[in-house]
Amino acid sequence: MQLRIAFKRNLFAMLLIVLTILSAGELCSAAAASPSNERTEQLPNLFFSRPVVIIDAGHGGIDGGTSHKEVLEKDINLKIAQKLYLFLRSSGYVAILNRNGDYALSEENRWLKSSRHRRDLAQRKSLTDELPTTLLVSLHVNWNKHSGKSGPVVLYQNIAESFLLADSIQQYLNSFYHSSRLPVYGKPFYLLNQTKQPAVIVETGFISNEHDRKLLCDPVAQKQIAAAIADGIMAHLTAW
Repeated sequence: MQLRIAFKRNLFAMLLIVLTILSAGELCSAAAASPSNERTEQLPNLFFSRPVVIIDAGHGGIDGGTSHKEVLEKDINLKIAQKLYLFLRSSGYVAILNRNGDYALSEENRWLKSSRHRRDLAQRKSLTDELPTTLLVSLHVNWNKHSGKSGPVVLYQNIAESFLLADSIQQYLNSFYHSSRLPVYGKPFYLLNQTKQPAVIVETGFISNEHDRKLLCDPVAQKQIAAAIADGIMAHLTAW
């Protein structure tokens, strides 16, 4: 039973790889220039030639995340994640979005016997084990009982590259929000502790703050927030 589950997970990961390259158009052009028996040999070279950024759209499905009246965090996360995905892909990066609809990733986890919350987090982390991940960027929305709290917050792991990535994204988001926040060490967060690759959690604003909430719910501002995150990611990858 466990062998069948592992096989399905690996097959799903390979399908993601193939779809990523196909949508970028590289596999088609390589296949046209090569005999059919050489195509599978070229697949790894095409895929490993660029950084792989996994975009984690926080929450989903039964898990709405934080909220303000009818405004749900899970919806904001997905909309910004989809825009971030398009920005990275249009700039030539391999980007993978771990959910493209309103569903909980815990529903896809059939291999861990634990709480729904832990299954959800483990499923998000497991994608970094299945794919040759360069970076993981997890998108969320903040909340505070004091409505005056505002602005973006980027959380990092206790490793240098994670901090540098967080600092780069934070600077670009600060420019958009006209804020001056610094990245924060995300010590208690499962995804940061369990992910081996450099990872950050981006809190794109406070849903409890009226100004931030208007930005987070506005499609134009969502696009600007996604662009700022993309710029931070690309600046970091270029520097490295």
